[in-house]
Amino acid sequence: MEKQQNLLEIKHLTIQYVTEGEVVHAVNDISLTIPKGKTLGLVGETGAGKTTTALSILQLLPKFTARIPTGEIWFDGENLLEKNEARMRKIRGGRISMIFQDPMTSLNPVLTVRDQIAEVLKLHRHDLKGEALDQEIGRLLEMVGIPAFRMSDYPHQFSGGMKQRVVIAIAIACSPELLIADEPTTALDVTIQAQVLNMMRRLRRELGSSMLMITHDLGVVANICDYVAIMYAGEIVEYGTVEDIFDPERKHHPYTEGLFRSIPNIYVESHRLQPIDGLMPEPTNLPQGCMFHPRCPHCMERCTVPCKTAATDGDGKAQIVEASAPTVVEGTHSIKCHLFAKEGEPA
Repeated sequence: MEKQQNLLEIKHLTIQYVTEGEVVHAVNDISLTIPKGKTLGLVGETGAGKTTTALSILQLLPKFTARIPTGEIWFDGENLLEKNEARMRKIRGGRISMIFQDPMTSLNPVLTVRDQIAEVLKLHRHDLKGEALDQEIGRLLEMVGIPAFRMSDYPHQFSGGMKQRVVIAIAIACSPELLIADEPTTALDVTIQAQVLNMMRRLRRELGSSMLMITHDLGVVANICDYVAIMYAGEIVEYGTVEDIFDPERKHHPYTEGLFRSIPNIYVESHRLQPIDGLMPEPTNLPQGCMFHPRCPHCMERCTVPCKTAATDGDGKAQIVEASAPTVVEGTHSIKCHLFAKEGEPA
């Protein structure tokens, strides 16, 4: 069987924000891969570090407050963290594009839709000028379900769903190899949400792009993703194929189980949902040991202290390092939790 090539590999990435003497631990030693042509869903509560992870790929983190103490971000064989701003400008919008969360604030209200799509094309497609440029803008709008004649309209003349389609047209203008979608359906009603997701699935297939889908909606994940990473307090607590994560017969991280219990089940009669007790910890004051232990119904004494776990360094040599919890791997499925690791042994 041919091994899948990874388009994006994030290795041991840590991101902090330093403001007024406080250190915000936004992302804590995460590793992720996205194979070519596949979609990874990054799932978690607000404040889990999902958007920060996405912005780090494009080097769009705040210049004076954000820092990356450790980690590598490999895109098609290049470490993006080693690229200068001039090189990143060529990659952004061209090879990697991002659909931002709120279309209301992503579009410039005083520029026509044509001018906003043209800006990307002029930067990355120098062969397009005059009538050819307008034809390409019209083609992109038609791809996302907007008539080409509306390119002269302004953002306020479009509905919320149509604005999001314009934002997607801008993102796919240069047929990017990687498309990052930051909760692209959050502000839309359910009917429009389904239309946008179907469109994104079709565009991914037509363009052959890989996708990082950031969301807190497990329904969206089931609809469009091939792989899933569950993120909590800046850590990846569970990772696997969409089948691994949605299989009720498999073992799951207590946080993942809590997310599924919070979703209404049309086949089960219930008076109320079962939310996860408590709140996510402050990123300036993370708990010792497992990040989830203050909210976990299965918390044990060993969950409250850091553990020693097996890891490999940059040269591939095995070593024992300190971690919040051990990671247990079974095939394509991994869980970061003491429940599934043998006591006293590194995972």
